[in-house]
Amino acid sequence: MGKETLIVENIGMKFNMSEERVDDLREYVIRLLKRSLQKNEFWALKDVSFTLCKGDRLGILGLNGAGKSTLLKVIAGVFKPTEGRVIRKGKVVPLLELGAGFDKQYTGRENIFLYGSMLGYSKKYLEEKYDAIVKFSGLKKFINVPIKNYSSGMRSKLGFSIATIAEPEILILDEVLSVGDTRFRRKSERRIHKMMEGGTTVLFVSHSIEQVQRICNKAMILEQGRVVAFGGIDEVSAIYTRMTDEAEDAEED
Repeated sequence: MGKETLIVENIGMKFNMSEERVDDLREYVIRLLKRSLQKNEFWALKDVSFTLCKGDRLGILGLNGAGKSTLLKVIAGVFKPTEGRVIRKGKVVPLLELGAGFDKQYTGRENIFLYGSMLGYSKKYLEEKYDAIVKFSGLKKFINVPIKNYSSGMRSKLGFSIATIAEPEILILDEVLSVGDTRFRRKSERRIHKMMEGGTTVLFVSHSIEQVQRICNKAMILEQGRVVAFGGIDEVSAIYTRMTDEAEDAEED
């Protein structure tokens, strides 16, 4: 068995989605005394546990609303879980919303240093890798243009190029390999494969079962926030294909 890099223990994530908005404290107290304040508690994740070792590539599958993105945000440390704990061993780079940390008023060049520092890279390291980042992004002609003038695809290319310049112990990808044109998607996949060869542990959410099969050695299916299958990629893919076929048949009936 390889070295463990990520341990997820009994994770639960609860959101309170109040049905009524109460702006006034006095009204809140009155309604509370009258028991008329409705609290709608929603568990986005419940009892999620798994362990990944160095070099594992886990594909996280599930229909819309299954809790996939919420799980990635808990693992990345964006959300603090209501229950359970996450043990991360090594540097984590989350690619959840590419370019979400960009300042639109700044140029591409300035955002390389801004976004890179947010991901934990030093200024010296970013200076050393600057040319490689620009080259991979294919945005050399636009690098001194403010980000506000970039298309969403251009922002995603730059974000991906910055985030993957190093090889972290854990890489978290949420639908990010569907960005950009076909050529950039192929190039992105090749870079991810190279990172895997270096022993990076990858968690990957995609709606493309073919992409998950190409990249991952393990898979997990989430349904209404719970793990319904976990194991080898072929075994879990077959279960997921049956689930999606049944869901489509139910929609047609």
